[in-house]
Amino acid sequence: MNKILIVNANYYENISFNLIKAAKVALTKYKTKIDIISVPGIFEIPITIRKSIKKYDGFVTLGCVIKGETPHFDLICQSTFNGIIKISIDFNKPIGNGIITALNMAQAKERCLIDANSLKPNKGSEAAKAVISVLKSEPKKA
Repeated sequence: MNKILIVNANYYENISFNLIKAAKVALTKYKTKIDIISVPGIFEIPITIRKSIKKYDGFVTLGCVIKGETPHFDLICQSTFNGIIKISIDFNKPIGNGIITALNMAQAKERCLIDANSLKPNKGSEAAKAVISVLKSEPKKA
């Protein structure tokens, strides 16, 4: 059984709630052990993963950043995503990215819908499925 840590940035709690719910549903289908930790914003996600790297087989990152009128959005997103991919490569651990980057709240809400009839996939579910896909693709020891 794989152990997965969901690292959730809960700055936008209503968005995070739906992302977590969808990720948990996706991971439960694959009989994984799931732990969840919340952090204030996406910038804290890489260090949180790094501190837990040896305890888990994979990670799912969740959160939302909405573009404002300053360069803060670009700097935070780029730094966070660079940190996440570096950890994934350096430690050979899959990390599914379910961090929504949106221009406004309406876009963010569209990407975290919990609706079976929705044509738009939930980013939490997508990130969870990506981690499972990578874990399942690893060769088994003979």
